[in-house]
Amino acid sequence: MKRKRFQRKRAKGFQKPKRSRFIFLLILFLFLFWGCGGGTPPASPPVKGKVPLAEKKKEGPVQVAEKGEKKESGKKEETEYAYNPTGKPDPFKPFIQLTPSKEAKGSGVTPLQKYDINQLRLVAIITIPEGNVALVEDSLGKGYFLKNGTVIGRNDGKVKKILKDRVIIEEVYQDVLGQTKVNEVYLFLHRPEEGGES
Repeated sequence: MKRKRFQRKRAKGFQKPKRSRFIFLLILFLFLFWGCGGGTPPASPPVKGKVPLAEKKKEGPVQVAEKGEKKESGKKEETEYAYNPTGKPDPFKPFIQLTPSKEAKGSGVTPLQKYDINQLRLVAIITIPEGNVALVEDSLGKGYFLKNGTVIGRNDGKVKKILKDRVIIEEVYQDVLGQTKVNEVYLFLHRPEEGGES
């Protein structure tokens, strides 16, 4: 008896998936049929009869004139947009103005302007009645004399003062916001890291 019940359940179990598959395939077929149009293409309007050529010619220009009038009326309805740049920033102007380098100018560059101030070393300070004169040396050992007002360094620094143990150089530059700033750079005769005598 148990065996018959099991066989019935087994037979019913196999029938349900067959039915669900059939229903699924039927629904899928219906969706595909409706999605692809599923019908015949619309028929062209029936031709009533032959229209004389004279009537066709009369209708043709009338239709063209109507189309031309529609185009003109469409243009009148549309308003033209005009851009007014007053009070608006230029979108093509860069935010940061880059200044041309001194080497691009060519003739106005002195040998001292080709070096950064950190690449020069203060070797000697000479005291004369007209004012102090400083001697600086580059990394190759070539020496240059400095007086008050001498242009030095890549940032257009000028010698502000020559004291007995140092040279004060003033650099004027513009920061990112465009404000002019002054930076003082010192060249010491005996650098503290070299352990020179005071």
